[in-house]
Amino acid sequence: MNWIVLVVSGLFETVWAIALGKSAGFTRLAPSLVFGVALLVSMAGLAYAMRSIPVGTAYAVWVGIGAVGTAVFGMLSLGEPATTVRVLCLVLIVAGVVGLKVTH
Repeated sequence: MNWIVLVVSGLFETVWAIALGKSAGFTRLAPSLVFGVALLVSMAGLAYAMRSIPVGTAYAVWVGIGAVGTAVFGMLSLGEPATTVRVLCLVLIVAGVVGLKVTH
């Protein structure tokens, strides 16, 4: 169950990162509110998962999910470049996250 919570928390990290970008420095209300709620949910889930998953593993997995999710969103929805090297780097992050889970 803690791993599921951790993955969902990583997805909420993606949500708050995207909302932060859309908030224009907290000058836009709706994205700022989405940021705050998603941040709280993400952090609460991370804290919950850390009760049974080692802190280094939990944090690396959480950050990896958030980083990859945010980068993929940027490539698919915001017109950010999806070069072979960028995609390969994201694959390496995913491989590292899977490696941490498998060796836990």
